[in-house]
Amino acid sequence: MRIDGVELFHVRMPLTYPWRTAYGEDPDIHSVLVKMVSGDTYGWGETTPLKAPCYSPEWAEGVFTLIKEFLACQIVGREIESADELLKLLGHFKGNPFSKAGLEIAFWVLKAKLDGKPLHQLLGGKSHPVEVGADFGVQDSIDILLKKIQLAVDEGYPRVKLKFRLGWDIDVLKAVRDSFPDFTFHIDCNASFTVKHLKLFKEVDRFELAMIEQPLHHTDLIDHAKLQRLIETSICLDESITDPKSAEQAIQLESCRYMNVKSGRVGGLLNAVKIHDLCEEAGIPCWVGGMLESAVGSGVSAELATLPNFKYPADIFPSKVNYVVDLASPEISLCSPGRVAVSTVPGTPYEPKEDVLKEYALSRAWIKP
Repeated sequence: MRIDGVELFHVRMPLTYPWRTAYGEDPDIHSVLVKMVSGDTYGWGETTPLKAPCYSPEWAEGVFTLIKEFLACQIVGREIESADELLKLLGHFKGNPFSKAGLEIAFWVLKAKLDGKPLHQLLGGKSHPVEVGADFGVQDSIDILLKKIQLAVDEGYPRVKLKFRLGWDIDVLKAVRDSFPDFTFHIDCNASFTVKHLKLFKEVDRFELAMIEQPLHHTDLIDHAKLQRLIETSICLDESITDPKSAEQAIQLESCRYMNVKSGRVGGLLNAVKIHDLCEEAGIPCWVGGMLESAVGSGVSAELATLPNFKYPADIFPSKVNYVVDLASPEISLCSPGRVAVSTVPGTPYEPKEDVLKEYALSRAWIKP
């Protein structure tokens, strides 16, 4: 197919409640929307590195600028038939997986539309609803957290993820486990601890969590392997996995027992599928993570989550959980307790609403041959 143009939007999407983690607080989500055009057909992608380079070294304004100034011009006006071919055209630019993913994901949706197939079919997934979990950042009080967990349990979510940081740690887990003794929980540390916190993690073991997500430095694989040998709870890697190579090395080092896969963080859907396959071969279950995307990005995540080795409920949230008004339509919603439906139309059905996109857009660019 010929890539006739790329349109970019850097957007700011206000949250219903601040998203607090070990690395800080986000009152809104900064994301980059990518519209890729071929003839009369287009596909929308989304990549969401957040406002500041705190989750990863990338940030939304930087991603927007990099795509606009360097990446998009490598592909517009060209005939490109596969995501692999697209990524090779971008390969001489080092790193920047979120930036590359913005273009690559839009390409997949565009190709799925031209092929007349739902996106998950092109990725190798199955047409069934996907299990999703509930996530809660650091709250204003433990009582607020417990009430939110109860609502999630009542709505049928099969598991809950809790953000975990010093000062919001063991006392929180004790209160949660006392209130919900048999429910599935895991914690996300967002790379905020070191191996010197071994005593703390040994205390965590007694709460019988499903996993501890990314406890150590965001580039680390070796110390995660050391920590995994010293504690009972399974470690899940998130920020440390930026491409198939890092996933392969984590498997070789036995750095984790689970792997979180985010298409933006790993450079796109092709790399996400490759990581899924590597983990499946190694017997390591995966799950699809999220960056609080709009329905555009969350809808793509649901398509990815249909692959067979995504065995743990995904971080895909109904729009109403995080946004008063989702940027896209239709909004993400549960099709049954704890489940989100996948696409029944070519590509995905999720597209930005023009009026909301205009309101939320901070920058806009159009790249042509």
